[in-house]
Amino acid sequence: MSIVQRQIVWGVSASLVFLLFLSGSYMFVFPPKDWIQLWDKELMGIPFLLFVTTAAIAIGVLFGVATGYSWKKQIDALETSIDHFDGNSKEIHTVSHFLEEISGLVKKIKRLQTQLMEQTKLSQRLVNEQVENQEVRVQTIITQERNRLARELHDSVSQQLFAASMLLSAINETRPKSDNVETKQLKLVEETIHQSQTEMRALLLHLRPAALNGKTLKEGIIELLSELLQKVILDISWELEELQLDKGMEDHLFRILQESVSNTLRHAKAKKLEVRLMKREGFIIMRIVDDGIGFDVEKRKAGSYGLQNMYERAAEIGGKLKIISLAQKGTRLEAKVPLLTNKER
Repeated sequence: MSIVQRQIVWGVSASLVFLLFLSGSYMFVFPPKDWIQLWDKELMGIPFLLFVTTAAIAIGVLFGVATGYSWKKQIDALETSIDHFDGNSKEIHTVSHFLEEISGLVKKIKRLQTQLMEQTKLSQRLVNEQVENQEVRVQTIITQERNRLARELHDSVSQQLFAASMLLSAINETRPKSDNVETKQLKLVEETIHQSQTEMRALLLHLRPAALNGKTLKEGIIELLSELLQKVILDISWELEELQLDKGMEDHLFRILQESVSNTLRHAKAKKLEVRLMKREGFIIMRIVDDGIGFDVEKRKAGSYGLQNMYERAAEIGGKLKIISLAQKGTRLEAKVPLLTNKER
């Protein structure tokens, strides 16, 4: 039952109770000589008793509709205010003309919005400080070890895979074309080696991730994607806007991109990859789209450190990460981060 319906029921009930009370009191003080007169006498052609009862019900209905819609309007306004309560919202939405009973809830929602915005500002500041003041010595040791492993894999396994791929390609090209089992098996082995090469490149991207090293986020993305374009059989395109961002935000967005591209290379079996970086309505949006085989986001999120790491990186800079993936239709990843001005920090 809606609030309007409830108010109508309450209004009609209250009107009838009031009518009974008033009629009973009057008849107790001035008892009629003949009770049948209450029905025989008419008003506007309607029996007086029926007229009074109908009028009471009508008044109750009108009162219920008026109060019901008034409360509904207040609740709808409160719901609108709650809908605007978004962790990415930069504005505190206000709704005027609240009843006194609801205005307290509105004030609490505004305080929560303010607190959340302050937490977002603080989180972004902390990320900037962590990036700028990270322990250089430990990071250097880790980077050196990862680079060593990446070099060894590149100089040994990666080169061997490349040699095996070239050898098999040469064999398949020189063999007479046929549909026998041996030819099919050689083709399958060649495809497997190509896939292994792609996964090796993704692994090397993990072990030796490119760093911005003083470059802007746009420059770093272009360098990363241009390098991949030369190494993998993948149609890569990008559309990037020139943005002025804090070092911490740039670093986190760049790491999210690296993780997403690595996942595409290893799992998506995609033919196209699109990357967009833009500013819209006070938000920085980085969108990565592929046309791969897709995956179950909820299942993969529960068991994937890489996905969880991307969600955490987005949250650390006050943003949100949204992933939509459909089987055989590809995956779309979008990181949306509020861009705070100097006055807001």
